[in-house]
Amino acid sequence: MTCHNCNSRCKKFGKHRNGLQRFRCNQCRKTFTEDHATPLGSMYTPLEKAAKAIELLVEGCSVSSVERLTGLHHTTILSLLVLIGEKCERLLESRVCNVPVSDVQCDELWGFVGCKEKNNASGDPTRGDAYTFVAIERNTKLILAWHLGRRTARDTQAFTDKVSEATQGRFQITTDGFKPYVEAVHYSLGTRVDFAQLIKVYRSPRESETRYSPSEVIGTIPLPKWGRPSLKRICTSHVERQNLTMRMGIRRLTRLTNAFSKKWENLKAALALYFAFYNFCRVHRSLRSTPAMEAGITDHIWKIEELLTAF
Repeated sequence: MTCHNCNSRCKKFGKHRNGLQRFRCNQCRKTFTEDHATPLGSMYTPLEKAAKAIELLVEGCSVSSVERLTGLHHTTILSLLVLIGEKCERLLESRVCNVPVSDVQCDELWGFVGCKEKNNASGDPTRGDAYTFVAIERNTKLILAWHLGRRTARDTQAFTDKVSEATQGRFQITTDGFKPYVEAVHYSLGTRVDFAQLIKVYRSPRESETRYSPSEVIGTIPLPKWGRPSLKRICTSHVERQNLTMRMGIRRLTRLTNAFSKKWENLKAALALYFAFYNFCRVHRSLRSTPAMEAGITDHIWKIEELLTAF
């Protein structure tokens, strides 16, 4: 060990109360502690306890449940969520990039922040309806890109731009019948994709149905747009099944509860955490490995601690 002050040799000088090795310079007699990583920034929460809280969050527990199970304060859990969410967002952007794909499916998942859009009297853009755009690779089950925003043409194009950055080569892409997809896919992906939409036909509501009953799909119409999409692969079933997994794994998206997000940044952090956990940590039952391993992005199953220390 070399002294930071005079570049002279140092010798061990006991240990700090946090367990780190201390050193003393033989020449200037200054003492200092060995360098150590701070994955949680200025937070004093032990890494093991933080990992346990994160594990509970990605398994569908609410913040209040995590508070009771771990003993961490409510505010501490939310601060930890935002911190790890930012780390996971950077991780996904750096690792899920230029991935070779063959079959991509896209869909949107509805949620809300603070209140539903009809009750957002103030017109606050950070409150009301919040749609999560998701793109999944059919074969590897890898989440390629996601975007949190409104169900508008602008946010749709922001999402397809992320899909373009995450993929390489020519592939087939299928979306639902949302009209802005046509222009957004053309602008972001151009002619390097075989694009098709799957139009769903719904039955009109019946008198016996309650207000929360989902509309019944009575048929689908595959609609090729450009390129040469295979009719057998025009499908959105995989990404729609992923939407169900998200609602079960992210408590904020569970319907008819009071666990919905009160702040936009908290929902965004929860989504980033979930997608990083899904890609790198969670073993997919049909693959018997993680989607990131199946796609060749990593060679092992990640632990929660690796997400905490990734950046």
